[in-house]
Amino acid sequence: MNKTSDDPKTTHFGYKKVPLGEKQNRVGQVFRSVASRYDIMNDVMSLGTHRLIKRFTIELSALRTGQLALDLAGGTGDLALRFSSIVGEAGKVILADINETMLDVGRDRIINQGKFNNIEFAQVNAEELPFADNTFDCVCIAYGLRNLTNKHTALESMERVLKPGGRVLVLEFSKPKNRLVEKVYDAYSSLWPVAGKVITGDTESYRYLVESIRMHPDQDTLLKIMQSAGLVDCNYHNIMNGICAVHLGFKSR
Repeated sequence: MNKTSDDPKTTHFGYKKVPLGEKQNRVGQVFRSVASRYDIMNDVMSLGTHRLIKRFTIELSALRTGQLALDLAGGTGDLALRFSSIVGEAGKVILADINETMLDVGRDRIINQGKFNNIEFAQVNAEELPFADNTFDCVCIAYGLRNLTNKHTALESMERVLKPGGRVLVLEFSKPKNRLVEKVYDAYSSLWPVAGKVITGDTESYRYLVESIRMHPDQDTLLKIMQSAGLVDCNYHNIMNGICAVHLGFKSR
């Protein structure tokens, strides 16, 4: 399902319609609940494939030594750690998340690994980024765009803080291109709330995550949203037949 609310004063929280001002709070409660077991559940839900998918996303970033990267909705720091090793000491990575609990988990993980010389942390709203225009070579948001209240506004904000020629990467669940794959995936993902109950003691948060995936725009719809936000040369790469997709867009030079 790829529905949007017809009422400009409401938005979707999973399958529910909620007032615009409520979604951010509700999403925050979800991620505060799952933060401590987030990485474990990622391995369970993806059968470990999320690591390979993130590696492919990192390759698409085209980051180089000395560059600046923004890892939005970066949570536990998976991508920030990888970006850090690419940009080196001459570069910088900002691990950013709106959720203080997720950000704390990411900060602790990075500090415990001793890899914090070129990583900074920021609690930010992706729809109102507090950074100067033309700052970053790459802005990446992985599995976070679907949780935002206004995707278009967030993508405009990302475009603004990019340097001319910089790129936005959006890694997100998407829509399988094969009907059989879609049916198998839907059946498998419907088990995630059960796994969530067993591993984290939380069924409802994982029910929301499944619903949010099914409500997220399909590949071509998201491509149009990115273009309407001012990004150019937009394209996407399907992964696992479109179960996930990486969308790529650039700031015009």
